[in-house]
Amino acid sequence: MKAGKTLIAGAAVAAAAAGLGVAGPAQAQVQHGRTAGGAVFVQTDNPDGNSVVAFDRSADGTLRQARTYPTGGRGGVLAGSQVDHLASQGALARSGNTLFAVNAGSDTISVFGVRGDRLHRTQVVGSGGAFPVSVAVHGSMVYVLNARNGGSIQGFLRLGDRLVRVPGWHRGLGLDADQTPEFTSTPGQVAFTPDGTKLVVTTKANGNAIMVFPVSPLGPGRAVTTPDAGNVPFAVTFDPAGRMQVAEAGPNAVAIFTVGRDGSLQLRSRTATGQRGTCWIVRSGHSVYVSNAGSATVSQYRSERGELTSAGTVPTDPGTVDASASSDGRFLYVQTGQTGTVDEFRIGPAGSLTAIGSVTVPGSVGGEGIVAS
Repeated sequence: MKAGKTLIAGAAVAAAAAGLGVAGPAQAQVQHGRTAGGAVFVQTDNPDGNSVVAFDRSADGTLRQARTYPTGGRGGVLAGSQVDHLASQGALARSGNTLFAVNAGSDTISVFGVRGDRLHRTQVVGSGGAFPVSVAVHGSMVYVLNARNGGSIQGFLRLGDRLVRVPGWHRGLGLDADQTPEFTSTPGQVAFTPDGTKLVVTTKANGNAIMVFPVSPLGPGRAVTTPDAGNVPFAVTFDPAGRMQVAEAGPNAVAIFTVGRDGSLQLRSRTATGQRGTCWIVRSGHSVYVSNAGSATVSQYRSERGELTSAGTVPTDPGTVDASASSDGRFLYVQTGQTGTVDEFRIGPAGSLTAIGSVTVPGSVGGEGIVAS
């Protein structure tokens, strides 16, 4: 067994060193739905049986349900959660022709091949920890964030549309496993920096810190931890210059940090949303959109030279959670966990949002995880 693990690890290192940039961002695919507009995939996180629901995107941005694909695992519910059962960002992730979904209730990850609006499940693999909530992909490296038992990250080598777990790519986060309430005391997201050299983990209220791990084919190095006292760092995105934009649920704000070569973070600015439950953040071009679960709104910002300028807020259905912008930058899709729906918005030339409708996602009340193409 030891020799087998060594062989896998050696193969992983060699393949990762040779192909860290193999798989890039999601690309336009051949469409099999009613139009060639694109597709949107939404995870239900249903504890009775998790699924990914595929929607066709028409030319005007409205969605129509196509098919439902069981993940082969169960969704999960963190204690104390209401509209956001995973309390995380990145529960569904796509890279090229591959989609990754977390099965928090089964401690597994499902892997799907993607062709247009159609999915083909290729694998269900153990997450390397308890209660997976977020997935990050860069080239041939895939990392999963496990939320329970103090939190952990587990790395996988991506070989086509399959994953190989690398034992040496596992790190415990050392968080307080007994802290309550659970949904604010578990880590919120794992994400790569744009250059793929670092891995970021937000701890939310369990430590109120942001951990940055250097990563290489040998696995994660020692984390550099930056305190974010009382601010409950929840989710992150990055601007074109590599600055990290963080949704902070404590002050209901967006903080901007520069990321040092050693993984240290320097606060550049903090902008209050004036809303409640500011937890999720997504970028499209020079626009940043922040989901406010407690206010049922999305805050809009223009991001220029590392500064945010407010462009107002738009209402959503109750329980605003995760969101995803279409790859052409024309539409934004927002999950609303209280009703199990996806609200559809058209993105204007200056990034302003115009509501164009909503669709129901069967069995997805409290669910999180959405990817638009």
